[in-house]
Amino acid sequence: MTPPDDKKIVEQRKELVKEVLKAYPEKAAKKREKHLNVFEEGKADCGVKSNIKSLPGVMTARGCAYAGSKGVVWGPIKDMIHISHGPVGCGYWSWSGRRNYYIGTTGIDTFGTMHFTSDFQERDIVFGGDKKLTKLIEELDVLFPLNRGVSIQSECPIGLIGDDIEAVAKKTSKTIGKPVIPVRCEGFRGVSQSLGHHIANDMIRDWVFPRADQGKKDGTLKFEGTPYDVAVIGDYNIGGDAWASRILLEEIGLRVVAQWSGDGTINEMLMTPNVKMNLIHCYRSMNYISRHMEEAYGIPWLEYNFFGPTKIAASLREIASKFDAKIQANAEKVIAKYQPTMDAIVGKYRPRLEGKTVAMMVGGLRPRHVVPAFQDLGMKMIGTGYEFAHNDDYKRTTNYIENGTIVYDDVTAYEFEEFIKALKPDLVASGVKEKYVFQKMGLPFRQMHSWDYSELGNVGGKVR
Repeated sequence: MTPPDDKKIVEQRKELVKEVLKAYPEKAAKKREKHLNVFEEGKADCGVKSNIKSLPGVMTARGCAYAGSKGVVWGPIKDMIHISHGPVGCGYWSWSGRRNYYIGTTGIDTFGTMHFTSDFQERDIVFGGDKKLTKLIEELDVLFPLNRGVSIQSECPIGLIGDDIEAVAKKTSKTIGKPVIPVRCEGFRGVSQSLGHHIANDMIRDWVFPRADQGKKDGTLKFEGTPYDVAVIGDYNIGGDAWASRILLEEIGLRVVAQWSGDGTINEMLMTPNVKMNLIHCYRSMNYISRHMEEAYGIPWLEYNFFGPTKIAASLREIASKFDAKIQANAEKVIAKYQPTMDAIVGKYRPRLEGKTVAMMVGGLRPRHVVPAFQDLGMKMIGTGYEFAHNDDYKRTTNYIENGTIVYDDVTAYEFEEFIKALKPDLVASGVKEKYVFQKMGLPFRQMHSWDYSELGNVGGKVR
């Protein structure tokens, strides 16, 4: 049987989108219609609206601004104490649940998997928590003297009652002699965790970099630079992936001065304005601070993709092209060194995976960056989308996906399940909230937020 041509596939999938939308009331359907589309080659973007409030009453996979700041940008900075200022109910995001690996002794010089909260009670809502927060910071500095600083991650009630966390930060910073960073990332701000990333970046700009500038001016912050200094920005070392990236960069001859925030330190943040280039992994969460450093310090930035052998090689060459012939030659040597290993892995698995289909829905960069890795294995992406992307993310996605790919922004639980039932992909790649739904449907699943650390999943007694 002759497979339908691309045009027919596009039309079929557009009809699928219309069919899925029929379940909504008319007003809701009109709103969700803007967030669902079928990509057609030659179009400038994916044709979906993004960074808009989720539709009330539906199940969304998004998080809040607090989750974006605490869970992503600040939380993985390992040598700082990150205080969740507010009720303990937001505690899930108060300690590392994403396997942000780090080197150090927890509770001594590293604190990533520890939970610090001001544990708001009713009286704190009535009378305010400024004094309690001050006392907490001072006590924590006595209990954990090797901490290198504190961040205050404000939860929803803080924005409602008006605690002056900036005044507390200035006061306690002088008392303990370390940076104390106030982050107004109350969960209700913005439409998703994306604004939390932006707010967190702004606090680095306003509270960390001025400290670096002053240290450079008065000589208390010393830095001996080289022509090959780079910073890895927006890599959270989930399952140790930033370590793998760092190895490759150092093998081609670059010096990774800073890596944040996964396995990162406040000192690395302070050193970053001295590098020659920022290499940004998760564009959505850290493009703000990278753009600021370009404007304020003249540091160029480059988005790279280290998922799959094809993109690793292309990214290494692109990064090397910004440096001298020595680095460029080293990049070719490193690519050649690992090529036989990559060829052996692809040779082993591609025959089993050729032509298999994948539908994906993840948070930051993976809905586009992981696509070529699947393609290296002969797999075809038939649906992809983000939880909290902006328009520029979807424009970048057009460089990765093929004609007929269904694109969904802030996809609801209902929509995603219906698309999967209709498309019948061989693999679903999404987050832990979706994992067990699709495994119960008998579909192999990969957890793409924190990297799955289990087997693929037994389906009918055997791995499909």
